[in-house]
Amino acid sequence: MDAPRTPAAPGPAAGPAPGPFAPGPAAPVPASRARRLAGPVLTLAGAVAAFAYVGAVDPNEPGHYPVCPLFRLTGVLCPGCGGLRSAHAFARGDLAAALGSNAVAVAGYLVFAGFLALWLVRAVRGGPVPRFALRPAYWWGIGVLVLAFSIVRNFPFGSALAP
Repeated sequence: MDAPRTPAAPGPAAGPAPGPFAPGPAAPVPASRARRLAGPVLTLAGAVAAFAYVGAVDPNEPGHYPVCPLFRLTGVLCPGCGGLRSAHAFARGDLAAALGSNAVAVAGYLVFAGFLALWLVRAVRGGPVPRFALRPAYWWGIGVLVLAFSIVRNFPFGSALAP
């Protein structure tokens, strides 16, 4: 028969036993409004600076920006070709020219603006950072649309999509 076990006495590593008034784990301190706004405001400042630069330095004039390597080597337009011209027109308020240069880029600008607006509102209200939690089928659908855009704009019948 085994001898009854006695509970081991707490050693120095165990610490004092928690009592009814013992401090529990510290609650997380909510971030200040300035700290919550730092991320979205700095992101907005970066985007505004980038659009201001592209709006001021015309990508239609050669020598200011590098040429797309895929276009230079093969003559094939990638999904991003015309993106700088699109950003230049968008920054100057010419939506028709922006869409004509790269419609997918304009859609990306609008999605980014919506995400940034949501992020700013949530930061002001103290809510969580918004996340793009799309199902894989949606990401595949977006990829197929961008691929179709890339293919169609390289054929004569899709010349309206070419920059």
